[in-house]
Amino acid sequence: MTLRLYDTATRDVREFTPLRPGHVSVYLCGATVQGVPHIGHVRSGIAFDVLRRWLTYKGFDVAFVRNVTDIDDKILRKAAENERPWWEWAATHEREFTWAYDQLGVLAPSAEPRATGFITQMVEYMERLIERGHAYASDGNVYFDVLSLPEYGSLSGHRLDDVHQGESAGTGKRDARDFTLWKSAKPDEPSWPTPWGRGRPGWHLECSAMATSLLGPEFDIHCGGMDLVFPHHENELAQSHGAGDPFARYWLHNGWVTMGGEKMSKSLGNVVAIPAMLQRFRAVELRYYLGSAHYRSMLEYSEHAVEDAARGYRGLEAFVQRTVSRVGEVPVGEVPAEFAAALDDDLGVPAALAHIHGTVKAGNIALDSGDHVTALQSASSVRAMLDILGVDPLAEHWVDGGNDTDMTEALDVLVRAELDRRTTARAEKNWAVADEVRDRLAQAGIDVTDTPDGPQWSLTEKQDNSEAGQ
Repeated sequence: MTLRLYDTATRDVREFTPLRPGHVSVYLCGATVQGVPHIGHVRSGIAFDVLRRWLTYKGFDVAFVRNVTDIDDKILRKAAENERPWWEWAATHEREFTWAYDQLGVLAPSAEPRATGFITQMVEYMERLIERGHAYASDGNVYFDVLSLPEYGSLSGHRLDDVHQGESAGTGKRDARDFTLWKSAKPDEPSWPTPWGRGRPGWHLECSAMATSLLGPEFDIHCGGMDLVFPHHENELAQSHGAGDPFARYWLHNGWVTMGGEKMSKSLGNVVAIPAMLQRFRAVELRYYLGSAHYRSMLEYSEHAVEDAARGYRGLEAFVQRTVSRVGEVPVGEVPAEFAAALDDDLGVPAALAHIHGTVKAGNIALDSGDHVTALQSASSVRAMLDILGVDPLAEHWVDGGNDTDMTEALDVLVRAELDRRTTARAEKNWAVADEVRDRLAQAGIDVTDTPDGPQWSLTEKQDNSEAGQ
C-alpha cells in the first residue's frame, strides 16, 4: 500500500510521492529555546520521529532537518529577566531540548541548524524578495508586502481582512498586515550588519533560509505543530514563493497536548516539564503515551491517562521479556501487513497499536500453551512494530548495558511461576492459596492486574518519602 498523508495545504489525504525516487527530505520546525521543554513541546518531535522511522523502514533515504530558533523576542526577554546573556540562555535551553529528545528516544536529526548561523542566507533571501517586489525596507526594518502575493492565506485559509500578524510593533509598515522579515537594531540587543542597517531576523524568515539552504528550493515535507499554521508557516510559504522557491510539497501538522481543553503553554501556566515527568514515569512509557494518539488529534493530558498508557506499554514489554525468558533470543522481525496498512494511512498509530495488542494477546496464549514457535514469531513481530514507534523494549536505547533486562527476565520467570500457582488455585476455588500468593507478591513490591489476556505484573511505584507525610 502506498503511503498517504494529510496535507494541510490541500486539506485532504494525498498519496505521497517524493521529489526524488528513493529519497525524502523533511524539515521540522524545532524549538524556540526560551525555557525548559514540556510534553507539549516534544510531541511534534515524537510524532514526526515515527514518520521518519516509517519512511526509513520503507527503504527511503531520509534527510531530516530540525531547526533551533536561538534568537527571538521571547529569548531576549527571558534572558534579561534572569540577568543572563541571551546567547547563554539560548544555549542552555537548547541543551535541555536535546537532552529531552534523547531521553525519549527521538533520533538525532540529519542536521540541526541554528537561526544565528544563517544570517547571510537570510540577507540574500531579503535581497531576492525586494528585487522581485515582495518586500521593502523602512527605518532599518524589512517587511514582506502581503498584498503583493495574491495566494497569501492559501495554507491557513485566512482571508486578508482577518489577518493579524501578532508581532511586536515596528516602524514604517505600509500595511498592518505586512509581516517583519528583519528588525532594526535596538539598544543592548544583538544585531548583524545588512544593506539596510544593523538588526536581527524576524521569526519567519529564518526557516525559509535554513530549509532551502539545506534541502534545496523544493523539498518533500514540512512538519510542525498546528499552532504554527498561521502565522509562521503561512508566512514561510509566502516569502518562499515570493523569492521564487517552490518550497514544501506536503505540509503536515500535529495536534496539541491539552490540559482542560486548552493548549499546553507557558503562558497558561499548565506546563508539565520533561524533567519532572521523568521523575514519575520511565522515558519509554512517556514516549509511548505521547505517541499513542493519532498525530493530528488533540492529546488531553492527565496523570491518569499517562498511568494507563504506562500500564498498557508494560503489558507489551512483559510479553517480549517473557518470550525471551521462555524461548531465548527474540530477533526483530518484519511488520505485518495490517500494521503497515495502518501507518500507510496517514500514520494511523491507534490502529497500528490495536494490531500490536492483538498480536501480544495471541503470543501470550501461545506461550501459555507451550507453542514457542508461534510465541517467537509474535514477539519478533511485536519488536519490529514497536521499533517503528520508537519503543522496542529490547532496543539498545532502552536497555542499560543489558543488566536491567536480564534482571527483569529472571524476575519474570519467578513471578510467572507464582501467577500460574495463583491461577490454578483460583480455578480450584482455593481462595486461601490465591490470596497468599497475591499478598506475598504485593509485599515484594509487585502489582498484579487481572486482564482479559491473563494476569500482568509490574513493579509498584515507590512513594516519595518527602511527600508521604503531606
